Amino acid sequence: MRSIWNGAISFGLVSIPIKLVNATESRSVSFRQIHTEDGGRIRYRKVCELDGAEVTQAEIGKAYEDADGTMIPITDEDLAALPLPTAKTIEIVAFVPAGEIDPLQMDAAYYLSANGVPAAKPYTLLREALKRSEKVAVAKYALRGRERLGMLRVVDDVIAMHGLLWPDEIRAPEGVAPETPVQVREAELDLADALMATLGEVDISTLHDDYREAVEEMIAAKAEGGAGVVPPEADADGGGQVIDLMAALESSVRAAKEARGETAEAGEAAPVTRLRPRSRGTTPKETGAKKSTSAKSTTTAKPTAKSTSKKTAAKKTTAKTTAKTTAKKATPRKRTA
Repeated sequence: MRSIWNGAISFGLVSIPIKLVNATESRSVSFRQIHTEDGGRIRYRKVCELDGAEVTQAEIGKAYEDADGTMIPITDEDLAALPLPTAKTIEIVAFVPAGEIDPLQMDAAYYLSANGVPAAKPYTLLREALKRSEKVAVAKYALRGRERLGMLRVVDDVIAMHGLLWPDEIRAPEGVAPETPVQVREAELDLADALMATLGEVDISTLHDDYREAVEEMIAAKAEGGAGVVPPEADADGGGQVIDLMAALESSVRAAKEARGETAEAGEAAPVTRLRPRSRGTTPKETGAKKSTSAKSTTTAKPTAKSTSKKTAAKKTTAKTTAKTTAKKATPRKRTA
């Protein structure tokens, strides 16, 4: 691998000559800008605002723009004259537990290679000291004209360095968390824990960029005169809908177990239920009250109807009896001669 910077690690009074090489590379598919009408490449030219002339790289310098728009020219000599003790040195300033480094500070990653045979012994000494202490080294170094912060750690048998952002370059997470307080039930946490346990761990080396592969397949198809790929069908349910969280967690646990070839236990096949939004002005208490009132009315109506029927039948019976009695009284009795 080609080195991008040569210098030394300063470890107290020990100096370790090293070469800095990139530890990562981008595999993203890059595109060119074209004129959609005729397919011609779009080029950018550097033009001076004052005279409109195109300038070459050799004619371009640096300047700092002041608040009022004034340009203050800065030359390479001006920057070289600044006191920068880390210009060619990775200066270790402390050793701390790895957990004290906020992952938000992580930036680019590099490998540090011993530069020459004399550097092998002190390089190995620092590497083994880092291993035994189970700590990382915090260092300052200069790269591409500015001083930076770095973290040294051991990867296999190599010392790696992660560029770190300065603490004042990390934004505070203000206004990011949900504004409305939300209560999470223990049952929901238990299901979330079960889902985490079911998903388990993964070998990071087996993960790959599905999107990049799809882009490469699409480019290959179009290069052969094809029409590319068919876009996937949109989700019929749509996005952003409220779902039954418990059912979703249960179904997720079941799906994760099935994906790993495990048998889902009974009761884990709960479907994801879409929740219908409540109508405005109706609360759960009101809804419950309405149901309760309705139920009471129905229950009360049945015995009332039976009671009314019995009373009516009784009235009819009484009426018949009264009519018969009246008829008997009205019939004249025969006198005996």
